[in-house]
Amino acid sequence: MNSVPRSLEQLSPSNLSVAIVHYYFVNWRGGERVVEALCQLFPKADIFTLILDPDVLSPALRNHKVTASFLQRLPGSRRWYQHFLPLMPLALEQFDLREYDLVISSDSNPAKGVLTEPSTCHICYCHTPMRYAWDFYHEYKSRSSLGPLRQGAFALATHYARLWDRASADRVDYFVANSHNVARRIKKFYRREAEVIHPPVQVAEAHISNEIEDYYLIVGQLVAYKRADLAIEACKRLGRRLRVVGTGEEYKRLTKLSDGLVEFLGRLSDEEVRKQYEHCRALIFPGEEDFGMVPVEAQAFGRPVIAFGKGGACETVIGAEQGDSDLPPEMATGVFFHQQSADALCDTIQEFEAMEAKFSPEFIRSNAQRFSVEAFLDRTSRFVQSRLEEFRTQYCVPTRSRVSAAV
Repeated sequence: MNSVPRSLEQLSPSNLSVAIVHYYFVNWRGGERVVEALCQLFPKADIFTLILDPDVLSPALRNHKVTASFLQRLPGSRRWYQHFLPLMPLALEQFDLREYDLVISSDSNPAKGVLTEPSTCHICYCHTPMRYAWDFYHEYKSRSSLGPLRQGAFALATHYARLWDRASADRVDYFVANSHNVARRIKKFYRREAEVIHPPVQVAEAHISNEIEDYYLIVGQLVAYKRADLAIEACKRLGRRLRVVGTGEEYKRLTKLSDGLVEFLGRLSDEEVRKQYEHCRALIFPGEEDFGMVPVEAQAFGRPVIAFGKGGACETVIGAEQGDSDLPPEMATGVFFHQQSADALCDTIQEFEAMEAKFSPEFIRSNAQRFSVEAFLDRTSRFVQSRLEEFRTQYCVPTRSRVSAAV
Protein backbone atom coordinates (compact mmCIF):
# COMPACT_ATOMS: atom_id res chain seq x y z
CA MET A 1 0.00 0.00 0.00
CA ASN A 2 1.17 3.52 -0.76
CA SER A 3 1.94 5.89 2.07
CA VAL A 4 -1.23 7.10 3.75
CA PRO A 5 -2.01 10.79 3.24
CA ARG A 6 -2.75 12.20 6.68
CA SER A 7 -4.35 15.37 5.37
CA LEU A 8 -5.74 16.70 2.13
CA GLU A 9 -3.49 19.70 1.68
CA GLN A 10 -2.93 18.76 -1.96
CA LEU A 11 -6.56 19.61 -2.70
CA SER A 12 -6.08 23.35 -2.31
CA PRO A 13 -3.30 25.81 -1.53
CA SER A 14 -4.26 25.83 2.20
CA ASN A 15 -7.69 27.36 2.29
CA LEU A 16 -10.11 24.43 2.08
CA SER A 17 -12.92 24.95 4.60
CA VAL A 18 -14.52 21.75 5.89
CA ALA A 19 -17.55 20.91 8.05
CA ILE A 20 -18.30 17.44 9.42
CA VAL A 21 -21.95 16.81 10.37
CA HIS A 22 -22.65 13.88 12.72
CA TYR A 23 -26.12 12.91 13.90
CA TYR A 24 -25.39 13.08 17.65
CA PHE A 25 -22.69 12.46 20.23
CA VAL A 26 -24.44 10.64 23.05
CA ASN A 27 -22.48 7.37 22.86
CA TRP A 28 -19.06 6.33 21.62
CA ARG A 29 -19.51 3.66 18.99
CA GLY A 30 -18.61 3.01 15.37
CA GLY A 31 -20.04 6.22 13.91
CA GLU A 32 -18.12 8.36 16.36
CA ARG A 33 -14.90 6.50 15.53
CA VAL A 34 -15.45 7.36 11.87
CA VAL A 35 -15.73 11.05 12.74
CA GLU A 36 -12.54 10.82 14.79
CA ALA A 37 -10.72 9.32 11.80
CA LEU A 38 -12.14 11.98 9.47
CA CYS A 39 -10.69 14.59 11.78
CA GLN A 40 -7.24 13.11 11.15
CA LEU A 41 -7.72 13.98 7.48
CA PHE A 42 -9.22 17.37 8.30
CA PRO A 43 -7.51 18.59 11.48
CA LYS A 44 -9.12 22.04 11.24
CA ALA A 45 -12.65 20.94 10.34
CA ASP A 46 -15.63 22.25 12.27
CA ILE A 47 -18.11 19.70 13.66
CA PHE A 48 -21.91 20.06 13.74
CA THR A 49 -24.24 17.73 15.61
CA LEU A 50 -27.86 17.55 16.68
CA ILE A 51 -27.20 16.69 20.34
CA LEU A 52 -23.93 16.71 22.24
CA ASP A 53 -22.77 15.14 25.47
CA PRO A 54 -19.32 16.76 25.91
CA ASP A 55 -18.13 13.86 28.06
CA VAL A 56 -18.52 11.51 25.07
CA LEU A 57 -16.02 13.37 22.90
CA SER A 58 -12.56 11.88 22.59
CA PRO A 59 -9.56 14.14 23.33
CA ALA A 60 -8.92 14.47 19.59
CA LEU A 61 -12.43 15.78 18.91
CA ARG A 62 -12.25 18.29 21.74
CA ASN A 63 -9.67 20.18 19.70
CA HIS A 64 -12.36 21.00 17.12
CA LYS A 65 -15.09 23.60 17.21
CA VAL A 66 -18.31 21.64 17.89
CA THR A 67 -21.72 23.23 17.31
CA ALA A 68 -24.91 21.58 18.61
CA SER A 69 -28.44 22.28 17.35
CA PHE A 70 -31.26 23.91 19.30
CA LEU A 71 -32.33 20.40 20.40
CA GLN A 72 -29.43 20.55 22.84
CA ARG A 73 -31.35 23.10 24.91
CA LEU A 74 -34.52 21.06 25.22
CA PRO A 75 -35.05 19.23 28.55
CA GLY A 76 -34.05 15.58 28.45
CA SER A 77 -32.54 15.75 24.97
CA ARG A 78 -29.41 13.78 25.86
CA ARG A 79 -31.35 10.96 27.44
CA TRP A 80 -34.42 10.86 25.21
CA TYR A 81 -32.78 11.95 21.96
CA GLN A 82 -34.52 9.26 19.90
CA HIS A 83 -37.91 10.79 20.73
CA PHE A 84 -36.91 14.06 19.06
CA LEU A 85 -36.97 12.53 15.57
CA PRO A 86 -39.82 14.80 14.31
CA LEU A 87 -37.71 17.88 15.14
CA MET A 88 -34.41 16.64 13.73
CA PRO A 89 -34.97 17.71 10.09
CA LEU A 90 -35.79 21.24 11.21
CA ALA A 91 -32.77 21.32 13.53
CA LEU A 92 -30.40 20.18 10.79
CA GLU A 93 -31.66 22.81 8.38
CA GLN A 94 -30.76 25.58 10.83
CA PHE A 95 -27.02 24.92 10.55
CA ASP A 96 -25.42 27.69 8.51
CA LEU A 97 -22.88 25.97 6.26
CA ARG A 98 -22.53 28.69 3.63
CA GLU A 99 -18.85 29.29 4.33
CA TYR A 100 -17.67 25.72 3.69
CA ASP A 101 -16.11 24.23 0.55
CA LEU A 102 -16.72 20.66 1.68
CA VAL A 103 -19.38 19.16 3.95
CA ILE A 104 -19.10 15.54 5.05
CA SER A 105 -22.18 14.12 6.75
CA SER A 106 -21.86 11.04 8.94
CA ASP A 107 -25.33 9.57 8.60
CA SER A 108 -27.47 6.77 9.96
CA ASN A 109 -30.07 9.01 11.52
CA PRO A 110 -30.78 12.41 9.95
CA ALA A 111 -27.47 14.12 9.20
CA LYS A 112 -27.34 14.38 5.43
CA GLY A 113 -30.35 16.71 5.43
CA VAL A 114 -28.30 19.84 6.01
CA LEU A 115 -28.64 22.69 3.52
CA THR A 116 -25.52 23.56 1.51
CA GLU A 117 -24.67 26.12 -1.14
CA PRO A 118 -24.53 25.08 -4.82
CA SER A 119 -20.79 25.74 -4.63
CA THR A 120 -20.33 23.37 -1.66
CA CYS A 121 -19.48 19.72 -2.25
CA HIS A 122 -21.52 17.45 0.05
CA ILE A 123 -20.24 13.90 0.64
CA CYS A 124 -22.31 11.57 2.82
CA TYR A 125 -20.60 8.72 4.65
CA CYS A 126 -23.66 6.52 5.20
CA HIS A 127 -23.54 3.97 8.00
CA THR A 128 -27.04 2.89 6.93
CA PRO A 129 -30.31 4.42 5.79
CA MET A 130 -32.47 4.80 8.91
CA ARG A 131 -33.07 1.19 9.96
CA TYR A 132 -36.29 1.86 11.86
CA ALA A 133 -37.79 3.78 8.93
CA TRP A 134 -36.85 1.41 6.12
CA ASP A 135 -35.88 -2.29 6.12
CA PHE A 136 -36.35 -2.86 9.89
CA TYR A 137 -39.55 -0.81 10.12
CA HIS A 138 -41.97 -3.68 10.78
CA GLU A 139 -39.62 -5.28 13.29
CA TYR A 140 -39.37 -2.05 15.31
CA LYS A 141 -43.11 -1.37 15.03
CA SER A 142 -44.11 -4.82 16.28
CA ARG A 143 -42.02 -4.67 19.44
CA SER A 144 -43.93 -5.92 22.44
CA SER A 145 -42.95 -2.83 24.43
CA LEU A 146 -45.04 -0.64 22.09
CA GLY A 147 -48.74 -0.54 22.87
CA PRO A 148 -51.36 0.28 20.20
CA LEU A 149 -51.16 4.02 20.82
CA ARG A 150 -47.37 4.14 20.62
CA GLN A 151 -47.38 1.91 17.56
CA GLY A 152 -49.68 4.38 15.83
CA ALA A 153 -47.47 7.32 16.79
CA PHE A 154 -44.39 5.42 15.62
CA ALA A 155 -46.02 4.58 12.28
CA LEU A 156 -47.00 8.20 11.67
CA ALA A 157 -43.60 9.61 12.66
CA THR A 158 -41.64 7.15 10.54
CA HIS A 159 -43.94 7.72 7.55
CA TYR A 160 -42.92 11.37 7.44
CA ALA A 161 -39.33 10.46 8.33
CA ARG A 162 -39.16 8.28 5.20
CA LEU A 163 -40.48 11.08 3.01
CA TRP A 164 -37.95 13.54 4.38
CA ASP A 165 -35.11 11.02 4.37
CA ARG A 166 -35.67 10.22 0.71
CA ALA A 167 -35.90 13.90 -0.21
CA SER A 168 -32.77 14.76 1.78
CA ALA A 169 -30.77 12.13 -0.14
CA ASP A 170 -31.04 14.40 -3.17
CA ARG A 171 -29.07 17.05 -1.27
CA VAL A 172 -25.97 14.82 -1.33
CA ASP A 173 -23.48 15.07 -4.18
CA TYR A 174 -21.64 11.79 -3.48
CA PHE A 175 -22.43 8.82 -1.25
CA VAL A 176 -19.99 6.55 0.55
CA ALA A 177 -21.31 3.35 2.16
CA ASN A 178 -19.61 1.57 5.04
CA SER A 179 -20.25 -1.83 3.40
CA HIS A 180 -21.61 -3.43 0.25
CA ASN A 181 -24.61 -4.36 2.37
CA VAL A 182 -25.35 -0.67 2.99
CA ALA A 183 -24.56 0.27 -0.62
CA ARG A 184 -27.38 -2.06 -1.70
CA ARG A 185 -29.76 -0.30 0.71
CA ILE A 186 -28.72 3.11 -0.61
CA LYS A 187 -29.44 1.89 -4.13
CA LYS A 188 -32.81 0.46 -3.06
CA PHE A 189 -34.12 3.34 -0.95
CA TYR A 190 -32.37 6.40 -2.43
CA ARG A 191 -31.72 5.18 -6.00
CA ARG A 192 -28.12 6.37 -5.72
CA GLU A 193 -24.79 4.68 -6.30
CA ALA A 194 -22.28 4.59 -3.42
CA GLU A 195 -18.56 3.97 -3.10
CA VAL A 196 -17.79 1.36 -0.43
CA ILE A 197 -15.17 2.33 2.15
CA HIS A 198 -15.19 0.14 5.24
CA PRO A 199 -15.01 2.02 8.55
CA PRO A 200 -11.76 2.23 10.55
CA VAL A 201 -11.11 -0.43 13.18
CA GLN A 202 -8.31 -0.24 15.74
CA VAL A 203 -6.44 -3.42 14.87
CA ALA A 204 -2.83 -2.31 15.34
CA GLU A 205 -2.81 -2.73 19.13
CA ALA A 206 -4.22 -6.25 19.07
CA HIS A 207 -2.05 -9.32 19.47
CA ILE A 208 -2.40 -13.09 19.61
CA SER A 209 -2.39 -14.79 23.00
CA ASN A 210 -1.41 -18.36 23.73
CA GLU A 211 -3.75 -18.44 26.74
CA ILE A 212 -7.29 -19.14 25.56
CA GLU A 213 -9.91 -19.56 28.27
CA ASP A 214 -13.08 -21.61 28.21
CA TYR A 215 -15.73 -18.99 27.37
CA TYR A 216 -17.55 -17.53 24.41
CA LEU A 217 -18.00 -13.80 24.09
CA ILE A 218 -20.61 -11.22 23.05
CA VAL A 219 -19.69 -7.52 22.80
CA GLY A 220 -22.00 -4.64 21.95
CA GLN A 221 -25.01 -2.60 22.87
CA LEU A 222 -27.77 -4.82 24.24
CA VAL A 223 -30.67 -3.94 21.96
CA ALA A 224 -33.25 -6.25 20.43
CA TYR A 225 -31.94 -6.54 16.87
CA LYS A 226 -28.49 -7.70 18.03
CA ARG A 227 -30.13 -10.92 19.29
CA ALA A 228 -27.94 -11.59 22.31
CA ASP A 229 -30.83 -13.72 23.57
CA LEU A 230 -29.95 -16.38 20.97
CA ALA A 231 -26.40 -16.69 22.29
CA ILE A 232 -27.64 -16.90 25.88
CA GLU A 233 -30.18 -19.61 25.05
CA ALA A 234 -27.71 -21.61 22.94
CA CYS A 235 -24.99 -21.55 25.59
CA LYS A 236 -27.48 -22.54 28.29
CA ARG A 237 -28.59 -25.56 26.25
CA LEU A 238 -25.04 -26.65 25.50
CA GLY A 239 -23.68 -25.92 28.96
CA ARG A 240 -21.11 -23.43 27.64
CA ARG A 241 -19.76 -20.39 29.43
CA LEU A 242 -20.67 -17.03 27.92
CA ARG A 243 -19.49 -13.52 28.80
CA VAL A 244 -21.62 -10.56 27.75
CA VAL A 245 -19.98 -7.13 27.47
CA GLY A 246 -22.24 -4.10 27.13
CA THR A 247 -25.39 -2.43 28.40
CA GLY A 248 -28.63 -1.27 26.82
CA GLU A 249 -32.40 -1.44 26.87
CA GLU A 250 -32.37 -5.26 26.80
CA TYR A 251 -30.03 -5.63 29.78
CA LYS A 252 -32.66 -6.37 32.45
CA ARG A 253 -34.61 -8.79 30.26
CA LEU A 254 -31.50 -10.67 29.24
CA THR A 255 -30.23 -11.08 32.79
CA LYS A 256 -33.48 -12.86 33.61
CA LEU A 257 -32.82 -15.35 30.81
CA SER A 258 -29.34 -16.22 32.03
CA ASP A 259 -28.05 -18.80 34.47
CA GLY A 260 -24.74 -19.41 36.24
CA LEU A 261 -22.93 -20.06 32.97
CA VAL A 262 -23.70 -16.58 31.59
CA GLU A 263 -21.73 -13.68 33.04
CA PHE A 264 -22.76 -10.05 32.40
CA LEU A 265 -19.76 -7.73 32.58
CA GLY A 266 -21.55 -4.46 31.81
CA ARG A 267 -19.71 -1.54 30.25
CA LEU A 268 -15.94 -2.05 30.17
CA SER A 269 -13.03 0.17 29.23
CA ASP A 270 -11.37 -0.37 25.84
CA GLU A 271 -8.45 -2.08 27.55
CA GLU A 272 -10.74 -4.45 29.45
CA VAL A 273 -12.68 -5.30 26.28
CA ARG A 274 -9.42 -6.12 24.52
CA LYS A 275 -8.58 -8.60 27.28
CA GLN A 276 -11.93 -10.32 26.76
CA TYR A 277 -11.28 -10.60 23.02
CA GLU A 278 -7.77 -11.86 23.60
CA HIS A 279 -8.69 -14.91 25.69
CA CYS A 280 -12.12 -16.01 24.41
CA ARG A 281 -12.69 -19.25 22.49
CA ALA A 282 -14.70 -17.35 19.88
CA LEU A 283 -16.91 -14.32 19.46
CA ILE A 284 -20.62 -14.98 18.92
CA PHE A 285 -22.25 -12.41 16.63
CA PRO A 286 -25.93 -13.35 16.29
CA GLY A 287 -27.40 -10.09 14.92
CA GLU A 288 -27.66 -8.65 11.43
CA GLU A 289 -25.44 -5.55 11.27
CA ASP A 290 -24.83 -2.92 8.62
CA PHE A 291 -21.08 -3.54 8.91
CA GLY A 292 -20.17 -4.54 12.45
CA MET A 293 -16.80 -3.55 13.90
CA VAL A 294 -16.94 -6.12 16.70
CA PRO A 295 -16.15 -9.20 14.52
CA VAL A 296 -13.17 -7.34 13.06
CA GLU A 297 -11.92 -6.42 16.52
CA ALA A 298 -12.14 -10.06 17.64
CA GLN A 299 -10.31 -11.25 14.52
CA ALA A 300 -7.53 -8.73 15.17
CA PHE A 301 -6.74 -10.84 18.25
CA GLY A 302 -6.77 -14.01 16.14
CA ARG A 303 -10.09 -15.20 17.55
CA PRO A 304 -12.70 -16.92 15.34
CA VAL A 305 -16.24 -15.57 14.92
CA ILE A 306 -19.52 -17.49 14.98
CA ALA A 307 -21.81 -15.15 13.05
CA PHE A 308 -25.29 -14.95 11.60
CA GLY A 309 -24.71 -15.25 7.86
CA LYS A 310 -26.38 -12.05 6.76
CA GLY A 311 -25.42 -8.38 6.59
CA GLY A 312 -22.00 -6.92 7.21
CA ALA A 313 -20.53 -10.06 8.80
CA CYS A 314 -20.49 -11.66 5.34
CA GLU A 315 -17.95 -9.01 4.30
CA THR A 316 -15.66 -9.29 7.32
CA VAL A 317 -15.75 -13.00 8.24
CA ILE A 318 -14.47 -15.78 5.99
CA GLY A 319 -16.71 -18.73 6.80
CA ALA A 320 -15.61 -22.36 6.92
CA GLU A 321 -17.90 -25.30 6.39
CA GLN A 322 -17.11 -28.63 7.98
CA GLY A 323 -16.06 -31.06 5.27
CA ASP A 324 -15.63 -28.31 2.66
CA SER A 325 -12.28 -29.14 1.08
CA ASP A 326 -12.25 -25.86 -0.85
CA LEU A 327 -12.21 -23.76 2.31
CA PRO A 328 -10.69 -25.55 5.31
CA PRO A 329 -10.67 -23.89 8.76
CA GLU A 330 -7.01 -22.97 8.28
CA MET A 331 -8.11 -20.55 5.53
CA ALA A 332 -11.21 -19.26 7.31
CA THR A 333 -11.89 -16.84 10.17
CA GLY A 334 -15.12 -18.27 11.54
CA VAL A 335 -18.37 -20.07 10.78
CA PHE A 336 -21.86 -18.89 9.85
CA PHE A 337 -25.31 -19.98 10.94
CA HIS A 338 -28.06 -19.16 8.46
CA GLN A 339 -31.25 -19.19 10.50
CA GLN A 340 -31.65 -16.71 13.34
CA SER A 341 -32.67 -19.27 15.97
CA ALA A 342 -31.18 -20.85 19.06
CA ASP A 343 -31.39 -24.29 17.41
CA ALA A 344 -29.31 -23.16 14.43
CA LEU A 345 -26.78 -21.45 16.67
CA CYS A 346 -26.44 -24.56 18.86
CA ASP A 347 -25.70 -26.67 15.79
CA THR A 348 -23.13 -24.18 14.54
CA ILE A 349 -21.35 -23.90 17.89
CA GLN A 350 -20.96 -27.68 17.87
CA GLU A 351 -19.69 -27.59 14.27
CA PHE A 352 -17.20 -24.91 15.26
CA GLU A 353 -15.95 -26.98 18.20
CA ALA A 354 -15.37 -29.97 15.93
CA MET A 355 -12.89 -27.93 13.86
CA GLU A 356 -11.81 -25.37 16.50
CA ALA A 357 -8.20 -26.57 16.74
CA LYS A 358 -7.67 -26.19 13.00
CA PHE A 359 -8.26 -22.41 12.84
CA SER A 360 -5.13 -20.33 12.36
CA PRO A 361 -4.94 -17.28 14.67
CA GLU A 362 -2.30 -15.75 12.38
CA PHE A 363 -4.54 -16.04 9.33
CA ILE A 364 -7.52 -14.67 11.26
CA ARG A 365 -5.50 -11.68 12.41
CA SER A 366 -4.22 -11.02 8.88
CA ASN A 367 -7.82 -10.80 7.63
CA ALA A 368 -8.55 -8.00 10.10
CA GLN A 369 -5.73 -5.82 8.80
CA ARG A 370 -7.67 -4.82 5.68
CA PHE A 371 -10.05 -2.86 7.93
CA SER A 372 -7.35 -0.82 9.69
CA VAL A 373 -7.48 2.91 10.36
CA GLU A 374 -4.66 3.38 7.86
CA ALA A 375 -6.66 1.63 5.12
CA PHE A 376 -9.66 3.86 5.86
CA LEU A 377 -7.58 7.04 5.76
CA ASP A 378 -5.94 6.07 2.49
CA ARG A 379 -9.16 5.20 0.67
CA THR A 380 -11.11 8.14 2.05
CA SER A 381 -8.38 10.63 1.20
CA ARG A 382 -8.21 9.42 -2.38
CA PHE A 383 -11.99 9.36 -2.76
CA VAL A 384 -12.49 12.87 -1.39
CA GLN A 385 -9.70 14.25 -3.52
CA SER A 386 -11.05 12.77 -6.74
CA ARG A 387 -14.67 13.73 -6.07
CA LEU A 388 -13.84 17.25 -4.98
CA GLU A 389 -11.78 17.81 -8.10
CA GLU A 390 -14.62 16.39 -10.20
CA PHE A 391 -17.16 18.61 -8.45
CA ARG A 392 -15.10 21.75 -8.96
CA THR A 393 -14.47 20.96 -12.62
CA GLN A 394 -18.10 20.18 -13.29
CA TYR A 395 -19.46 23.27 -11.56
CA CYS A 396 -16.48 25.62 -12.05
CA VAL A 397 -16.28 26.14 -8.28
CA PRO A 398 -13.37 28.17 -6.85
CA THR A 399 -11.87 27.46 -3.43
CA ARG A 400 -12.95 29.81 -0.68
CA SER A 401 -10.35 31.87 1.13
CA ARG A 402 -11.18 30.91 4.70
CA VAL A 403 -7.73 30.06 6.08
CA SER A 404 -8.99 29.53 9.64
CA ALA A 405 -10.69 26.29 8.61
CA ALA A 406 -7.90 25.08 6.36
CA VAL A 407 -6.90 21.46 6.18
